[in-house]
Amino acid sequence: MNSEKYKPRIIDNTLKQYLETFGAICIEGPKWCGKTWTSSFHCKSEIMIGDPTNNFQNRTLALLSPSLILKGNVPRLIDEWQEVPPLWDAIRYAVDEREKKGQFILTGSATPRRKGILHSGAGRIGKLRMRPMSLYESGDSCGSISLKDLCVGKIVPTMTGEVELAKLAQLTIRGGWPANLDVPLKNIALLPESYIHAVIDDDAARIDNIKRDTKKIHLLLRSLARNESTTATNRTLKNDVKEVDDTDIDIDTVASYLDVFERLFLTEDLLPFSNNIRSSTRIKQAKKRHFSDPSLACALLKATPEKLMHDLQTFGFMFEALCERDLKIYAESFGASMYHYQDYTNRELDTVIELPDGNWCAFEIKLGANKIDEAAANLIHIRDTIKKSGGIVPSVLCVICGMSNAAYQRTDGVFVLPITALKN
Repeated sequence: MNSEKYKPRIIDNTLKQYLETFGAICIEGPKWCGKTWTSSFHCKSEIMIGDPTNNFQNRTLALLSPSLILKGNVPRLIDEWQEVPPLWDAIRYAVDEREKKGQFILTGSATPRRKGILHSGAGRIGKLRMRPMSLYESGDSCGSISLKDLCVGKIVPTMTGEVELAKLAQLTIRGGWPANLDVPLKNIALLPESYIHAVIDDDAARIDNIKRDTKKIHLLLRSLARNESTTATNRTLKNDVKEVDDTDIDIDTVASYLDVFERLFLTEDLLPFSNNIRSSTRIKQAKKRHFSDPSLACALLKATPEKLMHDLQTFGFMFEALCERDLKIYAESFGASMYHYQDYTNRELDTVIELPDGNWCAFEIKLGANKIDEAAANLIHIRDTIKKSGGIVPSVLCVICGMSNAAYQRTDGVFVLPITALKN
């Protein structure tokens, strides 16, 4: 690759640390998110298992003689290793034999079942999750505010500039796909649409060679899009398909298809938070539904920037997904974890970030500045409720807003900032 054209990614620093720690690294994530480009930038040789040249010669070679394709300057990139699952054990064995760090980088856009794999690779192969680009990585956030600093209450009030609603709609539909950054505005929906078609027509069957009902896959994906950023259960999705599309899907089929979507890194649900609160309040354990990028949900709903701006409720859910995609990328770069909060009295927090030292921060996400007061009041109310019930309160309260033109702290202590000013 031409290193001069490489756009730095937040995962770069973590990848360097892993190369110094593990014999091999496996970078997983949705296809087209930049795994191969990033891995190639950090490698000195490479082999593409999915290369169709000479009737997929590399794949055949990997099947016949896995050890042979591991030869080359290190770190050596093994792209789309899951096409030949026995490569995993061959790489683990090579790492043991060489007794050196940073030997291989594997990339995979699907998680194969354990069939054909004998060992977990624990201690030898470190795993990293890569996602589409955040707004900071794509150049659409000025990065004047660091999430790491914010989470310890360090923020300098800053005017960040006006943000247009139309621009936020375009960024949501375009998504964080590297190949979509310089595409004309009129064509930004084509790549996410193509992604969905690839999953339905090809990937869902190739992952384990099981033929599935493509119509039901499509209907379930559309239901997930309608329920983006919600805690819809499997039964809710089943009923939604029946109500909207007049089609019955067995509840076991729903669960099976959702597992496939997760293994393809098409979806990445947000887990519930409760382990550090320790209050008497009962916390729900439902996951929040998310695609790996909000552009995929928009593609399934055939949304355009104009449609989103005329349907602010849907836009709000998609904007929440956009922000949570970025927050997860930023948080994980400094060892933090991300969740959502929902209790049985219908109190909710859009996002919770738990820091490595055990402290946690509460976030509300709002598209319009007219919702900042309401969001701040909710944050304060939940903090006070947790305190009264004997729990550990959040150390930082923050509203992330789409249309705010400044980053600042309110008189009630709540921080406010636009997503277009945030970085890790």
